Amino acid sequence: RLELDPTSGALTVVESEPLPPRLTVTLKREAALRYGENPHQHAALYAEGRRWGVAGAEQLHGKELSYNNYLDLDAAWALVSDFTDTTCAIIKHTNPCGAATGSSALEAYRRALATDPVSAFGSIIAFNVEVDLDAATALSELFVEAIVAPSFTDEALEMLKRKKNLRLMRVTPDGAGAILELRRVSGGVLVQERDRGRVGVEDLRVVTERKPTFEETRALLFAWTLVKHVKSNAIVYAGDGQLIGVGAGQMSRIDSVRLGAEKAQLPLDGSVLASDAFFPFRDGLDLAASHGVRAVIQPGGSVRDEEIIAAANEHDIVMVFTGMRHFKH
Repeated sequence: RLELDPTSGALTVVESEPLPPRLTVTLKREAALRYGENPHQHAALYAEGRRWGVAGAEQLHGKELSYNNYLDLDAAWALVSDFTDTTCAIIKHTNPCGAATGSSALEAYRRALATDPVSAFGSIIAFNVEVDLDAATALSELFVEAIVAPSFTDEALEMLKRKKNLRLMRVTPDGAGAILELRRVSGGVLVQERDRGRVGVEDLRVVTERKPTFEETRALLFAWTLVKHVKSNAIVYAGDGQLIGVGAGQMSRIDSVRLGAEKAQLPLDGSVLASDAFFPFRDGLDLAASHGVRAVIQPGGSVRDEEIIAAANEHDIVMVFTGMRHFKH
């Protein structure tokens, strides 16, 4: 059954009971937007209950937000919220074109920017920590649409507000639990729990002859968290706390493997690869191996798993299965 949390104002699933036969949702219009995805479409922002998340973010500076800005802000905030380490994400069209952890907001940003500096132009950038003056100074050198973070120092705000149109958004971390996602289809609405699936070291099943090193395991788990935020078919190349290449939204998995490698600006040799769903054939793994990938994380479950495991052993690649899929349509 569903309940409306009186504190967060969020719809949640109570325990594991089934969804109700009838669902009523009341939303308040918070803002009329200039237009939707395109200028010929009307749009508005509606919020539920208490102000929280991106819909309840406080805009500290900049011009009016657009429909597409909100979608990208939500994607960016969701990604950085999945990490406890200091993290920066750079988003274009709801997909990450940069993401990294670091010892500071500045280091995380610089490492994220190195993923794909060209695509970062006109992006949305998110942090899961306060933005300080050092990070703000670096951010001011790039044209971006908006920056979202839990807070900004006074010095950082002063620096960033020099850009008249730059939207600065302060979001309160919600920790709202099993939030439901609603998507309109013709004649109805699809409802599901948001993807909160996580895996830890103890959940990984090593299926190859070679076992992952500590460093490889850490990189694999980082890549697995990232791939959840990439449109399917999703492939992510990563290093130690740094996104290297992204293959997003392709109709075949091998095309995502190819695209992710082609987009990579950083060295692929020695990288790890995450796939949001199983490899249907060994061709994707063979292509990844040709780019120097040393370890792969994927759900497993293909009828050709044994063939793909054999291919990994041929290339001396570590492969681990999660038993969990991360499709994002």
